[in-house]
Amino acid sequence: MRVVYSPRHRLHDPGFEVTGGERIPAYEVVGRVEAIREALDSDPAFSFVDPRAFGLDPVRAVHDDGLIRYLENAWTDWLAGGTGAGAILPDAFLHPALRAGMGDAPEPSSPCGQAGFYCFDTGTPIVPGTYEATRMACDVALTAAEEVFGGEPLVYALTRPPGHHSARSVYGGYCYLNQAAVAVEWLVGKAKGTVAVLDVDYHHGNGTQQIFYDRSDVLYASLHADPLQTYPYFAGHADEIGVGAGSGATFNQPLPAGTTDTGYLAALDRALDRIGEFGPAFVVVSLGFDTYGQDPIGSFALTTPVYHEVGRRAARLDRPLLVIQEGGYDVSTIGRNAREWLRGAAGLPSAFEAEVAS
Repeated sequence: MRVVYSPRHRLHDPGFEVTGGERIPAYEVVGRVEAIREALDSDPAFSFVDPRAFGLDPVRAVHDDGLIRYLENAWTDWLAGGTGAGAILPDAFLHPALRAGMGDAPEPSSPCGQAGFYCFDTGTPIVPGTYEATRMACDVALTAAEEVFGGEPLVYALTRPPGHHSARSVYGGYCYLNQAAVAVEWLVGKAKGTVAVLDVDYHHGNGTQQIFYDRSDVLYASLHADPLQTYPYFAGHADEIGVGAGSGATFNQPLPAGTTDTGYLAALDRALDRIGEFGPAFVVVSLGFDTYGQDPIGSFALTTPVYHEVGRRAARLDRPLLVIQEGGYDVSTIGRNAREWLRGAAGLPSAFEAEVAS
């Protein structure tokens, strides 16, 4: 199985985030992807491919030019007129109620104001290498999409930072540009057909949903933690089904805290049935391992063996699979869990179960 990877994700290395009012060490760290790379590199079933450059046009196809321009220039502008802090985080947000009845607000010229114009949380700092890393993540995803379009049945884009929380005009949730959406749009254009997204990250992919919410050619199916209790809080409810031409092309399954392997697989089967009915030319998987029972920011109870089964069932769709890495923050197990998921999708036996048996 081909794995597309770039070490340039290391350029994005925030030391902290602000969550629940506390300044804490960052969960979204370099070690996440490096643990996956090491686990796959030790397995002869996987071969690594360098990303190719695709330019900005595929990114512009799903993201507002203002957001792209801001991310590209944010650090330079921060050095010229920011506070001198070692990371950019907003201190004010463009909440819709702030200007209710007064029309749109112009983009501020202050770097502090610009951050709150484009970012929707306090957990997604910009540091010197953030833009280059997130641009490279898009090229990693697009290279994997090109491999799948060219006939590979299963390709894994080992991307970082993640992307599925980034919407058309805003970033947040550790995500800056939405590489899954970029790859989906590229595949739709190339295939002149439909694409389904299966989002199995613990958190709802509000950005991917928003980008395609009024589209009939992209199905978004997600199983995730209940947003009434869990980030991103304001999207991912079961009654969000799409609008206009996209009505019925969004399928959300919020799941309760403590969801086990059995409950998760039942929800997965419902999502796979919906994708099967949709009949896409390609399936893009937003793959997260924050569903694991020991993840520090998740509340599900999934075990390592279930990931092999989830991958196996996804492959039963009998569609080319583009798998894009999203979340998962237990660095000690993420490599093992990723290897199991991918081996299941590739029709290979579980390496974990063999290791346990020996």
